[in-house]
Amino acid sequence: MEAVLRRAGRIIGVGLLGVGLAAAPATHVKAAETESEQGLERRVDDLEEKIDQLRRELERLRGSGAGGGVDSTTLAELGRRIEVLTRDLERLRIGEAAEVSVDTSKHGFGPAASKIYGTKKGLSVGGYGEMLYQAPASRRDDGSRSNRSETLDFLRAVLYFGYKFNDRVLFNSEIEYEHATTGAGDEEEGEVSLEFAYLDFLVHDSFNVRTGLLLAPIGFVNELHEPPVFHGARRPEVETQIIPTTWRDNGVGIFGDFGLWTYRAYVMAPLDGREFNSLNLRSSRQNGSRSNVEDLAIAVRLDLTGVPGLLAGASIYSGDSGLDSFDGGRLTLVDVHVDWKWRGLELRGLVSQGIISDVETINDAHLDSDGNADLLVGDETVGERLLGWYGQIAYDVLSPLGNSDQQLFPFVRYERIDTQHRVPPGFDRNASTDRTVFTGGLTYRPIPNIAIKVDYQNFDNDAGTGTNQYNVAIGYLF
Repeated sequence: MEAVLRRAGRIIGVGLLGVGLAAAPATHVKAAETESEQGLERRVDDLEEKIDQLRRELERLRGSGAGGGVDSTTLAELGRRIEVLTRDLERLRIGEAAEVSVDTSKHGFGPAASKIYGTKKGLSVGGYGEMLYQAPASRRDDGSRSNRSETLDFLRAVLYFGYKFNDRVLFNSEIEYEHATTGAGDEEEGEVSLEFAYLDFLVHDSFNVRTGLLLAPIGFVNELHEPPVFHGARRPEVETQIIPTTWRDNGVGIFGDFGLWTYRAYVMAPLDGREFNSLNLRSSRQNGSRSNVEDLAIAVRLDLTGVPGLLAGASIYSGDSGLDSFDGGRLTLVDVHVDWKWRGLELRGLVSQGIISDVETINDAHLDSDGNADLLVGDETVGERLLGWYGQIAYDVLSPLGNSDQQLFPFVRYERIDTQHRVPPGFDRNASTDRTVFTGGLTYRPIPNIAIKVDYQNFDNDAGTGTNQYNVAIGYLF
């Protein structure tokens, strides 16, 4: 594996030679692009001239005073026309980035995060947010009390800030505010954090360089996590427990499109194996904060995107999770995914499997939430194999009615998660780690950028400790 990492480093090193070319302004522009830009410039010039004429006329009429026989209605109409033309001019100046659609994605990012790629130059601002109501049952499946309460949480508010230096170099970032406040760095009590912050050096459609705090290109929701984009008030369990969304870390990589395909390949800081546990991988994320890079990980994704309505592909992550004095615990995580949209029908499926080596060593080196030694024994063991999958179907019942901004999707999703699919010899399986989740509900979009979601979730596991719940969420993006 070290040889693979060295080869990956050499490949990316060669790619960085193209950064100088990317950073310089392009000296050759295609004829079609030149013609398009000239046409845009002419439209901008025409609008500016019309606005100037109307403003001069407005000033002349105002200067003539009441004795000129000019009534207030005429002045108001001129002001309104100037305002309308000014808005049109602003839209032309900032380009397509002013319009955000839930179907828009560029280079692996969600609609609002992709706005910077449609900006000609300068600043781009976007964002998303979601509020979530959860009503868990008072009893678990085995009849015991769940001891859980109803909650209403402004789960997250996010701002995207991007800056395009020229047509070859840009910066993009996501700043997230969680749970409406901050709680001394405790994610459950609220925090402010960077979800990503990177520089792109755009060399060619088929080869570009990216470096900074990167989203791992694994699964669907880790990159495309804006609430109106996915169904369900809560993110799929497979893509939070097996794939630890939102998962990001510092690194460098390459990305691009060729033919019907898109790819991303990164070298990143690894997960911290000392914080793996029997239920999920989430606590092992380093999140770009003083990330230990004694070992490195690779993450590679390949998707078929050139067929209208279809996204299908696979991704792989592999890296040693041994940090500091702890040596061992390579995690290899693979997922295969497909998403198909056709005439209001949406089908989605994903399968993910994780393989962890040297689990006995990880159990001995495990840390608790405070960073203290916490030996894992018996059925507390980290799994050698983790397996999760889900299938989802949704249909827009308003689509047969013709063109409309409104959409109403009944949907169902079935998930299976087993984080101890296989355990090392001498350890036991915990029955609560083999789980199924059925989610059924509605996603209503009054306009494409806002989603109101209502659903019911049935949680089952072999221990009988599942707690069912109702959820309501509202999300937005811009």
